[in-house]
Amino acid sequence: MPRLLDDEYLKPFEGAIRGRAQHASDRADELTGGRESLSDWASAHEYYGLHKTAKSWIFREWAPNATSMWLVGDFSKWKIDPLFELFRIPGTDTWEREIPLDAIKHGDNYRLEMRWEGGHGERLPAYARYVVQDENTKLFCARVYAPPTSYEWRFKTPARAAVPFIYEAHVGMASEEKKVASYAEFRDHILPRIKKAGYDTVQLMAIMEHPYYGSFGYHVSNFFAASSRFGTPDDLKSLVDTAHGMGLRVIMDLVHSHAVKNERDGLSLFDGTDYQYFHHGAKGWHTAWDSRCFDYGKTNVLHFLLSNCRFWLDEYRFDGYRFDGITSMLFWNHGLGEAFTNYGMYFDGSMDDDAWAYLAMANRVIHEVRPDAITIAEDVSGMPGIAAPQEDCGMGFDYRLAMGEPDYWFHIAEKVKDDDWSMGGLYWALTDKRADEKVVSYVESHDQALVGGKTFFFQLADAAIYWGMAKDQHGLEVERAIALHKMARLATCALNGGAYLNFMGNEFGHPEWIDFPRAENGWDYSHARRQWSLRDSPDLRFKALADFDEEMLHVLRKESQAKPILLLANGPDKVLSFVRGDLMFVFNFHPTESYSGYGIIVPPATKWRHVLDTDEPRFGGQGRICPAQVYEPEMTEMKGEIVQMAKFYIPSRTAIVLARIES
Repeated sequence: MPRLLDDEYLKPFEGAIRGRAQHASDRADELTGGRESLSDWASAHEYYGLHKTAKSWIFREWAPNATSMWLVGDFSKWKIDPLFELFRIPGTDTWEREIPLDAIKHGDNYRLEMRWEGGHGERLPAYARYVVQDENTKLFCARVYAPPTSYEWRFKTPARAAVPFIYEAHVGMASEEKKVASYAEFRDHILPRIKKAGYDTVQLMAIMEHPYYGSFGYHVSNFFAASSRFGTPDDLKSLVDTAHGMGLRVIMDLVHSHAVKNERDGLSLFDGTDYQYFHHGAKGWHTAWDSRCFDYGKTNVLHFLLSNCRFWLDEYRFDGYRFDGITSMLFWNHGLGEAFTNYGMYFDGSMDDDAWAYLAMANRVIHEVRPDAITIAEDVSGMPGIAAPQEDCGMGFDYRLAMGEPDYWFHIAEKVKDDDWSMGGLYWALTDKRADEKVVSYVESHDQALVGGKTFFFQLADAAIYWGMAKDQHGLEVERAIALHKMARLATCALNGGAYLNFMGNEFGHPEWIDFPRAENGWDYSHARRQWSLRDSPDLRFKALADFDEEMLHVLRKESQAKPILLLANGPDKVLSFVRGDLMFVFNFHPTESYSGYGIIVPPATKWRHVLDTDEPRFGGQGRICPAQVYEPEMTEMKGEIVQMAKFYIPSRTAIVLARIES
């Protein structure tokens, strides 16, 4: 019996659950014919595109509707030349050409010239490995990347953390300068920060090539090309390699939920039809995102996407993926406007079963190639089985993003008076997950701070963030913001459902919002950067927030595998306490009331030693708790039972972390 069906509310849908899993298995068998593994089959990138052999160059492209095709570039003086004409392989939809070695060289720019019945157009090869933009014409073209010596990898991949602490980052906006930062700059200046901060996994956004920088990397045009706006393919390899040498694993955003609508640069109308890679007609358009929707039922589309899953593992040694837009992929209406309030909504015919099968096969390919890789699903629907093992009829993701957690934090910070915060509600919001899945817990990712939003600290401090952050200033707005920023992160990380995530800079309360340069803001980079000087300045209180985050991760790293056990959720007092492994956490969210001798029933035969609190002066607090205290429980009668109770002094808006000392 699949573990999914341990949930009695899913038992009426057993047939559908088993049917989807069987569909994915059957589809994989159809693709491989039982002759090879699915991961071996997912190697289209080794066949299509431009490849250098010992004797010649070989180029291949899949274009069923094309009637003729040429490579055009520096090597042909950008004119059609018979030497670079492609021919359809008899009986197939694949076009091919073998070209002499001396006809093409490293650094040559090129594209395709394609004709079809009733039309023609310039196209970039679907499997292009390197795509650059001309500074003058602003047009994109493929570029031959075949340096004299291939990149030599130096370091082995670090072991996968039992509970990953993930640092979500964007290479281009990682510099404090108003510019697009490079892979090399990120490698040299940001990786050391991430390592020191205590994170073990780097999640990179916007790696796949995208024509519009302001899309944050989510309108992909060239799925096999690392974005050239940050540097060369070898620069990216050096970034990943260096991270591995520092003990950091690196994962990337994989955007298979849609594609940019650009025709010349991307896949839309690639061979003159709207249905080569995408659904035909209106179904092939995502109107809310102004982009194209893949047809996951087509064999060649699966070959393209599954090979893309393998490519980044093989070529760049990434350690896994965050899959973007899972909800949009799974539902024909993309989940827009749906609340998903009952299980029947997942089984009412509104879902694309081919998309479900694709995602299951993608996880299969990834874990066949790299058993230690991690996969994270960005899903807001709560679809059962997304992060369940495939042997249990699940989709096979290792983690699902706990997208309700940041929604909860921002809601109570903005809409609920501090006096009305529910301790039981907070605990439930941070532990609400299915028993068969792991989740990535977080207070905020990049999503919350995009144009129109704020970082969590900015939400708390508002305008005081501009004038009240000097070390010698102690305004009420800033004091509240500093206290709650630390408490929210501690509660979320301590109650994480399998992993914890933070977006670059938010650990020190980065101000304002994220806004990439665009026509509407005069192509300004002011909000597409990270102000590290705020974190580094000893005269500003941003440093205290970052120092707390660093110490928090150090303390929590060893205990995040155990299951949390709730000890107390006192709504009127605003006190929350729980145990996880050998650590106990005591939170007092009350805005004004401090408690002396506050009793909490604790596990038996245990003493507790203070190891961390949010009120320490080094973390911007008032220093109201004596450090390194040992708390010894006392036997107390309560409601006719003898219990062990420890008593604490817990100041207002303060959290304490204690370590178990066995008696």
